[in-house]
This record gives sequence, C-alpha cells and structure tokens, in this order.
Amino acid sequence: MTTVDDVSGPSRLAEPDEAISAEELQLAARNHGIPLEALRYDVTPAGLHYLLIHYDIPDLDPAAHVLTVDGAVDRPLAVSLADLRARPRVSHRVTLECAGNGRALLHPRPVSQPWLVEAVGNAEWTGTPLAPLLREAGLPADAVDVVFTGADHGVERGVEQDYQRALPVAEALREEVLLAYEMNGSPLLPQHGAPLRLIVPGWYGMAHVKWLRSVSVLTEEFTGYQNAVAYRLRQDAEDPGVPVTRIEPRALVRPPGFPDFMSRTRVLRPGPCVLDGRTWSGHAPVVSVEVTIDGGTTWTAADLAGSSDGPYAWRRWRHEWTATPGRYVLSARATDASGRTQPVEQPWNRGGFANNLVQRVEVVVLEG
Repeated sequence: MTTVDDVSGPSRLAEPDEAISAEELQLAARNHGIPLEALRYDVTPAGLHYLLIHYDIPDLDPAAHVLTVDGAVDRPLAVSLADLRARPRVSHRVTLECAGNGRALLHPRPVSQPWLVEAVGNAEWTGTPLAPLLREAGLPADAVDVVFTGADHGVERGVEQDYQRALPVAEALREEVLLAYEMNGSPLLPQHGAPLRLIVPGWYGMAHVKWLRSVSVLTEEFTGYQNAVAYRLRQDAEDPGVPVTRIEPRALVRPPGFPDFMSRTRVLRPGPCVLDGRTWSGHAPVVSVEVTIDGGTTWTAADLAGSSDGPYAWRRWRHEWTATPGRYVLSARATDASGRTQPVEQPWNRGGFANNLVQRVEVVVLEG
C-alpha cells in the first residue's frame, strides 16, 4: 500500500560535511530572497521581495473568491472580495521576514529551504482590518485561537494538509492585522497570495497566510501541523519546543562596492564610503545599530537615518567609513527598545528558526 510517507520523509540534520542537496537546490530555485542591493529601496518592489511558497501556487478566480468566517461564532459569514474592498481601506508598510532566514548558516544545518540572510522585504500592504469581521461574526467569551486556511495544499513530513496557521484571539483582534488584497498599490501577484492574504505585522512570515479562504474560531488551542509541529524552537526531535512568533531584531548591510561573481566578496577602492542598510524588529522599535569593520573586535554606533514608515516597517541606518587597502569583514547589529540585541554567536535550534546572527560581508579594498 502506497502512502504519503513514501514521498515525504521526516525532518533531518545535514551530516557534518554534507553539501546542499538537489532537493534543497530545487526549493531554492522556487523560493528567492531579496538581492541585498535592493535594501536601497524604502519599499521593496514586488518582484524583489523575498518569496516562500510551501506547496503550489493555487489557481484562484478573484471574481469568485469567497472568504468564510466560521467555527465558534454566533453568525458565520461568507464575504466576497468585492465585499472586502467595500469595507474600510487601510494601508500599512510592514517588513516581512521568513522564520527560517539564516538557516543555511547553522552547523549542523537543518535540511530545508536553505536561506542565508536575504529572506526579507518591506512592502506596503492594503486591505481591510480583520478585527471588525470577527466582531461582526460574534466571538464567544471562551474563544482561544483563530485558524487561517490557505488554498495551497500539499504534503509535509508525512502529513497531507492545507496550509493552516492559527493566532491567539488577542493577536487576531489587533487593529493592524489586515486582510490584504493589494501590495505596493497593485493587486496581489499570484506568488504573493492573490487574491487575498493575511498580514500580521511584527510576526514572522509563516503567520501571513497566503491565498486565504477561511477564518475559523476555536474554543481550544489549534493543534494543526504548522502550529504544533512546524515553526517551533526545539533542540531535538523529541523536544516539544516553543512556538515561533515575533521577529527578532536584525540589521542588514547593503554590500558596498562591486561583487566577485562567484564568491560575492565585495571590492572597493580606497576613500570615503557610506555603509548603510536596514534594520527592524517585531518586538519593539530598533533604538540603536552598531557597525564593525573588523569582524566584531570593535563596534561603532551608526546613525539611524530618519524615521521609519510606521512601527512595523524597516528603518535605514548609515555609517561613514574611510576605506584603506586591506581585507575587512563588515557587520551590523541591532538593539530594540525591549532590550533584545542580535547575537554574534547564534544559539542553535533544530528547525533553524529565528536565527538573527549578525551578517558577515567580506570586503577587499584595493591598492589605489
């Protein structure tokens, strides 16, 4: 008898000297990060924004698409996209980051989508707030979780499933949580969740369910795969772990100069150089960014340039450097108002989640 277990194996860690596999390469070809030079844009163009697609992009007709609100509610709803567009319209700039960003830099490496540091983007999302629909449907006093189901269907670690994630009721009722139908002023692209997706500012990307088709209220904790098994910080396969939720603070360097084709090592000529990049956190505003040019031996405060475009959008930082001939390793690290700071040495976890280890950018400054 053939079962889904025949095509979907358990999670595993790479062997000490194991290279990226053909399966990981296949995932990397479907999913892409932001080109780091695109950190120059306040708003990431849709085609440069990071992308993660768990299964297939579903074939959905916007004109026929209906969102249902059901479960433990007083008045179940069925709402068309036109109905949603007729409701109050809100836009938020929100930085999205994949929970697995940085996974491929861990040792041993969790075998999965092999992200380095580029799984991020900052877009303007437009839609209507979720909370009024939940209130209209009527939440019971004992409501616990709200489950969001996408139209994408597949098999993961032996479990056949629609992609589903849940939020605690208090999080789902935040006024900034959106049912989004536009990205950067245009209708959602197929790969970004058209015709409708969830936007949960401050949370890692797994919570922002794409191709959204139903919202269900539960009076008990959701135990679906993406909440109870995936996206948990654990040390071994038997560890129940704790859930991945909000984005840890991070600063990225926009690589200066020009790159070597294969290694991406940066090449500069001597003289004044402005180092800059972007910084963000899902817990609290970033209050400081420090820069090193010597691989972390010394750190210098950078300037936080201007204000952010809202509490959940990234912010630019900059630092003036006079480059002299030699080899350098550049990094930046962020600290937010909650006291969280990026680590120089990253604590390891089996899924490779929430890895906000500081980025390392190798630079060669030429002689004259």
